[in-house]
Amino acid sequence: MGSIRPYETAKGRCYRVRYRKPDHTETEKRGFKTKREAELYLSSVTVSKATGHYIDPADSKIRVGNLAEAWLDSKRPPMLKPSSFEPLVRSWNAHVAPVWADRELGSIRRSEVQAWVSHLATGRSRTVVLRALGVLAGIIDVAVDDHRLESNPARNVRGLPQRAAARHRPYLSHEQVQLLAANARHSTLVLVLAYTGLRWGEVTALRVRNVDAGRRRLTVEENAVLVGWEIHVGTPKSHERRSVPYPEQLAPLIDEACAGKPSDGLLFGNGVTHMKNDSDAQSWFATAVRRAQAIDPLMPRVTPHDLRHTAASLAVSSGANVKAVQRMLGHASAAMTLDTYADLFDDDLDNVAARMNTAMGDLTSSLDQKRRSGS
Repeated sequence: MGSIRPYETAKGRCYRVRYRKPDHTETEKRGFKTKREAELYLSSVTVSKATGHYIDPADSKIRVGNLAEAWLDSKRPPMLKPSSFEPLVRSWNAHVAPVWADRELGSIRRSEVQAWVSHLATGRSRTVVLRALGVLAGIIDVAVDDHRLESNPARNVRGLPQRAAARHRPYLSHEQVQLLAANARHSTLVLVLAYTGLRWGEVTALRVRNVDAGRRRLTVEENAVLVGWEIHVGTPKSHERRSVPYPEQLAPLIDEACAGKPSDGLLFGNGVTHMKNDSDAQSWFATAVRRAQAIDPLMPRVTPHDLRHTAASLAVSSGANVKAVQRMLGHASAAMTLDTYADLFDDDLDNVAARMNTAMGDLTSSLDQKRRSGS
């Protein structure tokens, strides 16, 4: 079971508890001010050993920084894509390590984590705060799994920053899409973005072999993402290949983009180097937007990614159902599509009622005629 012994200190009598750990080595814990406290601790140790939940106090003295490297290694590509892994490294270096790297696991209290999160939230975005907390919690999860700690003080933290109100999405009309394309250096690329809903990394990773001219389909099998200053090519965001249709009127333009290139050549750009999504105000896309706005004052300011939203809007307005839009956009589920574009499908409900009204014919005359024939 163990033993409890008093000992004298400068501040008076205290108690120490000696007991055997599951590996049969002997250890002790000192500093109990009353014998009752010592008895309760010894009882808790006895129960935890019997139930297999014993935590060796020495194991909880490991520092957070000692576990961080192993945790980050477990997240390296191919476990995560470079675009997902690099933000974790930056978050650890910038926000987590300066505060927690030298702390012993067993010394961390949830109230301290709560204070850290609240302080971080005063000057950083919700995304930055949640990522930093996720890094710390993930590292400590390793300690919990290894039975170094009984629970994770970085889980169930309250008072996290609220999600910001959704930014109004600009949806272009067919006329605005065509105006933008007419003023863009890469007009075919603009049209493909607006009428297929492909992500920038997906469309710039398309190769000639991905074009099925007979079925008018684009096969999405790669994704080119800029991480730092380097393009990383991997699988699409959902990790699944998908086939996306394109309108017949785009066929000649896509055939022209394929002309003279080998089957493994890139569809857009020079055929060899992936195009980068340049956010500079002087980029070809930003220049095209300004030219279009000079012609049409109602033309909203858009980014290449906004054309993905336009594609969803044009598809829904043409009568596409949620499953079709989900497959086109490569969402993981129809629920995700509905959550993202709830405003579009709310409008579609009105259109459904209008189409049903047209199909019903003259309901009043029909009812009157049936009543007369039955009387």
